[in-house]
Amino acid sequence: MIEEMLRTPSAVRDAERHTAHNYHPLPVVISSAEGAWVTDVDGNRYLDCLAGYSALNFGHRHPTLIAAAHAQLDKLTLTSRAFIHDQFADFCRELAALCGKELVLPMNTGAEAVETGIKVARKWGYQVKGVPDGQANIVVAEGNFHGRTTTIVSFSTDADARAGFGPYTPGFRTVPYGDLAALAEAIDERTVAVLLEPIQGEQGVVVPPEGYLPGVRQLCTERTVLFIADEIQSGLGRTGATFACEQEDVVPDVYLLGKALGGGVVPVSAVAADTDVLGVLRPGQHGSTFGGNPLACAVATEVVRLLATGEFQRRSAVLGERLHTGLRGLIGKGLVAVRGRGLWAGLDIDPSLMSGREACEQLMERRVLAKDTHGSTIRLAPPLVITEEEIDHAVTQLAAVLSG
Repeated sequence: MIEEMLRTPSAVRDAERHTAHNYHPLPVVISSAEGAWVTDVDGNRYLDCLAGYSALNFGHRHPTLIAAAHAQLDKLTLTSRAFIHDQFADFCRELAALCGKELVLPMNTGAEAVETGIKVARKWGYQVKGVPDGQANIVVAEGNFHGRTTTIVSFSTDADARAGFGPYTPGFRTVPYGDLAALAEAIDERTVAVLLEPIQGEQGVVVPPEGYLPGVRQLCTERTVLFIADEIQSGLGRTGATFACEQEDVVPDVYLLGKALGGGVVPVSAVAADTDVLGVLRPGQHGSTFGGNPLACAVATEVVRLLATGEFQRRSAVLGERLHTGLRGLIGKGLVAVRGRGLWAGLDIDPSLMSGREACEQLMERRVLAKDTHGSTIRLAPPLVITEEEIDHAVTQLAAVLSG
């Protein structure tokens, strides 16, 4: 009877009635949030351990980012790139410095950043490397997730993302993730780029073998191939460093950034590279009406400044160790394996106990939000503002779910 009086079931039904069913969300309807916590329409508070797939690295409604958005809303929100606005130069200069690159190309979504990286790599291959026009190939990894545009799903190995959306875009070669020998064999004189996630998030926070990323870097240098690192989920503090590549002292030729770059306020993505790569583009060859708009730049500049202090990277490293220590203690007690770095973890649940979806539903009942993927795996990616006590609370609730 009490359940029927609550607003959540009705709101869930209304949402499902009027939207395409391209998602299968948990039946919680969030109406407000702050920091690491969200509140539903019935006043129940939940610890957010997904953080918008890392888009909310700095927590919900970080005061610095909200203040920047409010201030910019009162002045200017959009000009298009037909004109220059007063927030653009600071954003591009400061993001380029954070990345250690010379140029930045702002876009909106992560998928747009990936599409931009693909176009730039092909253009570079034809103009700089000398690959015959229309014959460039890009090497990618099995288990990848770079987005869901037509081109990107063409080289996905996830049947749910790919099946039924052909014909597919040619020009990609897929090799096992973490296999340097297979990568070396796939690269030929017409290969223009290797496109990889330094940690595969959607696949279940899969960390490659030690030495793999340095090996990729060496192969790309030796074969005159661009190393494009998709740091859309793994970057900007998530793994305990600004970029996941840093943890193996690797510098790619191209960074693809998104999600956390918009601070959970507006969609912002970017491609960062040196002039010899991004400089191949000329006016009219690529663009976006909303890419690099004043509101996005105002918020994203403050994101870059938050990261420039190193505070959030340190929090992720220290608190991440606490998280992983707690989770490893559950191996053999319902968990089969724990992977990840920093405040990012992929957990394989004993499939004889429950599916990942069932685990997330039970966590939701205990007021902790997480996301399942690939059967019995769940992912944890709490905001970097989470506290030690909140981490312990999440691990305790997971232990309770696993123990039945």
